Amino acid sequence: MLDKKVADLLNEQINKEFYSAYLYLDFSIYYKNEGLDGFANWFNVQAQEERDHAILFTQYLQNNSMKVTLAPIPKPDKEFSAFDQPLAAGLEHERYVTGLIHNIYDAAYTVKDFRTMQFLDWFVKEQGEEEKNSEDLIRKFELFGHDSKGLYMLDSELAARVYTAPSLVL
Repeated sequence: MLDKKVADLLNEQINKEFYSAYLYLDFSIYYKNEGLDGFANWFNVQAQEERDHAILFTQYLQNNSMKVTLAPIPKPDKEFSAFDQPLAAGLEHERYVTGLIHNIYDAAYTVKDFRTMQFLDWFVKEQGEEEKNSEDLIRKFELFGHDSKGLYMLDSELAARVYTAPSLVL
């Protein structure tokens, strides 16, 4: 049986992951409305990843005989007036999620919940990748995104991204 604080944090993380999916779907919609289908695709894939992260936390709690409690998902509240703004907001959000994962890991470490720590190891690694991907996208936009031809090429590159479901064994 999981420690109550750890289980509560894992339950809260389900909501945070679904919010992340909702946020990235909102970014995707923004880019689609602006005619940047590649950027829209990139964030749509991000939304799918975050949804699956929520499912992984749900399955982990269920596999450990813990009750899953879903909470309302708040509406994203960001308005954008420039193409680079969702990119910066995405990096900021990934850093926030990294902090959440570290907080759960710390709670599990405190009670010597090695199984949960092992489960979270994948998410710690994943968050490092998410932050790097966001930083790389910002860097590419800074290099090429302010030129219409460069923006077109970057948008085309992002259109090629495909979703791959995580292969985490619970």
